[in-house]
Formats: sequence, C-alpha cells, structure tokens
Amino acid sequence: MKFLGKFFLTLLLLILLALVILYVLLQTQWGAGWFSRWVSDKTDWHLSLSKIEHNFSSPSHIVLDDFSFGHDGQPAVLVAKRVDLGLALVQFSDPLHFSSIELRDGEVNLANLTPDNALPLQANRLQLNNMRIDSPGSALPMFARKVNGGILPWKPTANDMLGSDAQFQMSAGEMTLDGVKGNNVLLQGNVAQHRLVLSNIGADLARGSMTGDAERDAQGNWKINQLRLNDIRLQTHKDLLDFLNPISDVPSVTINRLDMTDARLQGPDWAVTDLDLTLKNFTWRGNDWQSEDGSLAMNAGNFINGTFELNDPIVNADFSTQGIALTQFSSRWANGVIRASGNWTRSDKRLTLDELAVAGLEYTLPQNWRDRWQQSLPTWLDSVLVKRVTANRNLIIDINPAFPFQMTALDGSGENLLLARQQQWGFWAGKASFNAAEATFNRTDLRHPSISFSADDQQIQVNELSAFNGSGLLEGTATVNQQPQRALTLHLKGQAVPANILQNWGWPALPLNGNSNLLLQVNGSLNAASPLRPSVNGNLSVTTDTQSVQQAMHDGQVQP
Repeated sequence: MKFLGKFFLTLLLLILLALVILYVLLQTQWGAGWFSRWVSDKTDWHLSLSKIEHNFSSPSHIVLDDFSFGHDGQPAVLVAKRVDLGLALVQFSDPLHFSSIELRDGEVNLANLTPDNALPLQANRLQLNNMRIDSPGSALPMFARKVNGGILPWKPTANDMLGSDAQFQMSAGEMTLDGVKGNNVLLQGNVAQHRLVLSNIGADLARGSMTGDAERDAQGNWKINQLRLNDIRLQTHKDLLDFLNPISDVPSVTINRLDMTDARLQGPDWAVTDLDLTLKNFTWRGNDWQSEDGSLAMNAGNFINGTFELNDPIVNADFSTQGIALTQFSSRWANGVIRASGNWTRSDKRLTLDELAVAGLEYTLPQNWRDRWQQSLPTWLDSVLVKRVTANRNLIIDINPAFPFQMTALDGSGENLLLARQQQWGFWAGKASFNAAEATFNRTDLRHPSISFSADDQQIQVNELSAFNGSGLLEGTATVNQQPQRALTLHLKGQAVPANILQNWGWPALPLNGNSNLLLQVNGSLNAASPLRPSVNGNLSVTTDTQSVQQAMHDGQVQP
C-alpha cells in the first residue's frame, strides 16, 4: 500500500511538474510559436503570435502579443499588438467563447473573411482600444480608425462585426459609416434581429458637426428620429441628382425632424450656401414621398444649379396626404424678385399658384427655351394653374440669331391662367395683358407694345395687339387654334408706319419708301413639328403718298 501511495504521489508530482514546465514553456517565444503552429495545422485557420502571458494577479486572463488570426489562404481578419482573453466556465463546453476579449492597437477586417464564414471567437464583452475596423457588409457598414469602445455580447456573424443581437458603444478618430465620412465619431446603440438602433450619434462632419439618433429595420427602412447638422462645408464630385440618389436607393427614409444650420454644399455645377433648413414628419419612398402633418422651412444665401441661380430663397411648405401647401416662396432671381404661394395636389398632380409676382427681372432666355416649352412635364406634374400673376419692370431678352427680341420695362397681369395641362406647356385657359416701354423684334424697334389675350379649350384669342413704330401705329388681332396643328389667323393694320416694316419679320422687301398705311391678313400653322413659313397664306396691301402695292402669299412665297 505504501508503494502504491508513493507511486501515485510521484505520478501526481510528475504531472504537476509537466504542467509547470508546459506553463513556463508556453510563455516563451518557442511555446508561442509551437502553439501557433499547432492551431494552424489542426484547424482551417492560421494563427500567429509572439508571446503568451499569464499573471497570477489576474488568474482568469491570458494575454497574447502580436496576435494575427485569419482563414487559411486569406489575409488576416484580426490583427492586434495585444489581446487580453478573459476566461469563463463556459469554455469547458465552448472553448472559443470567452468572458471578455480586449483588442489593442490593431485591425479587424471582416472583408477578408471567406463567404459564409464567421470569426469563431465569441465573448460576453468585446473591448476595443485604438483599433481599425473594416466591416463593409455588416448592419452598420463602416470603415474606422482609432476605434475605442465595446460590444456586449460579441457574437460576430459572416461579414457582420456587431453580430445579430448586441449593444455597442464606440468612438473613432475617423469613420466612414454607410458611405458618410466623419471625424471624432461617437456611436451608441444596439442591433437585434437585423434591426439597428443608433440611440446616440455624434461626429465632426465636413468641417461641421452632426448629432442625432436613428434606426433601421430588417428590410432596410431608415427612420431618423432627430438629426442636427451645424456648419457643414461639404464638397462632392457628384452632380445634384447623383448626390441625392442614395435617398432613393434605400426602401424608405422617414424623417421626424431634420435641422440644418449654416450649411454650404457644393458639387461640379451646383452649390447651396448659408442653408438653414427644418424638415418634419416626412417620408421618402423610392421616387415618391408621404407625409401627415409635415412641414419644411428653408432659407439660403444662394442656390445654383448649372446656369440657374436663386439668391436669398425662402421656402415654407406644409405636407399632408392631399399634397403640398406652399405658404411662401420668395427669391431674388436674375436681378429681380419672384414671389409665389399655392399648393400641389396629389390626386390630379396639379400645381395651383394663388399668386405669382415677378418684378425687376433682367433675364436672358436660354437658347433652347422653345424646345423646353415643347417638352413634356415630369410625371408628378400634370397641370399648372396660376390664379393671379403680376409683372413689373422686367427686361426679357432672347439672343437666338434666327429671331432675337428684347422687351424693356415689361409689365402685365393675368387671371386663372392654365399654363400646362396633360403635361404640356401652353396657354390653355384664362386671360392676361402685358405691355412694355420699348421692344425690339428682330432689329425692328417698337415703342409701348401691348397685348391682351384670352384662352379656352378651343383657341387663344388675341383681342388687342398694338405698338408704335417711327411716327406710326401698328394694331392687330389674332387667333390660334388649340388643336395640334395650331391654326393661326392674323389681322394687322398699320398707320404712318415704314413701308418695309414687315421685312425683318419675314415678308419680302417692297419697292416702296417712306411712311405708309398697310393692311395684312394671313393664316398659317404654328405646328411645333414644322416651320411656319411654308404654311402661310394671305394678302398684304401697302399704300404711300405716291404708290400702292398689293401682294398675295401662297405657301410662304409671294406670288408674282
């Protein structure tokens, strides 16, 4: 019996000695190398570390130095200068599930994971210290540097740093989150069943600051409870449509409140300066929007999009299920002022302006304004009705070399003008009158030109058309049919006007000089698909003190 006792005691001492030797050897460079090779050979993962440390003052912790871990044949997923592993009883059944893991001075790059593979490591708590995170496919797609924080618990899934159910809090010196880059970032929140909640967001963004909270559901719909942007100075290489496209790329974005103060945004051919904006209760879904009791209050120093520029624009609007109530729009534009109020209704896609006023404009029409006039409106805008329009002291210029014109000190008013229907610009209803101090139409100068017209479904009726030229007066009337052929009838009378006043407007020169009385009666077609001249038929009678001429035009040609 004594022999057996001594045998088992000796065996126990030898086992303890072996464990002590193994314990000591594992904490040497040789032991760390042997353990790394053993893991790499026995598993589908490769491991590299320079040292294993254990201190009896913290018996439940093991420290690994110069740690590198990843899938065989792939770059490392996890690299850290120092890893602190907190041991737990659960490791008897799940060896790679730790009480805590602390990563210091390294990188977690989930982009290096092979498809459908997740990190085998788990922990009740993950602590990050000065780490770099690259997690492009996670619920919170991010690239970040100088990350400090924690995830509780940490159960990463394939390409998802956060896992499927965790709370997190982290800060980063630099972070690109879902495509948005910021500095000094703070994030707090949780993820559960693919639902992401950001309870606190803070960052220095584009030389300004951002604070707020938001959430995203499992289907990818975003809800922004509150977001505040201050002093943003953002420059982008994208044009305006591409810049706004990310809003349409997600299923929906709901904004409970968005505040932006003193922002400056700039792209290749667009810019907004000194922008203040408050948007409430608004949802953008694909290419449409929804709102109940929503509102927008916005003002800016400048808004530029290509050649279009607004100065000091102010917009106040209310949103509802019925549409948009535009309570105020005003801006300086083309050295003048424009003001409007009205509403857009969803049911008939009609924009109704209760009031439109333009004053002091100095506006040169774009070269392709006729083409734009003939283009169809976007699908969201079927018709445009202006109940009351006023114009004061405007300068309108067209530099088209085929027929340039200019109107100086243009005044006017109109009522119930239907300027578009079925997505097509035109004068479809209402009445208006305009006059100018001076005008030039294709190098022919006129004084005090004026026009009054009314429109209905059948025709546009020009009730009065007059202007002074030289010492004489031109007066006329006209009708334009509303059918696609746009049949035109014009009656023009001149008293004491130059005999060849019509030459610059398309009638061939007459063998007459001096002042004359004239009478012109023509008809034609203003069909947008064909030129006017070949459709013109009519008669011209011109009489001077000594001579008179009568001419007939057929298909745009004067008959001999």
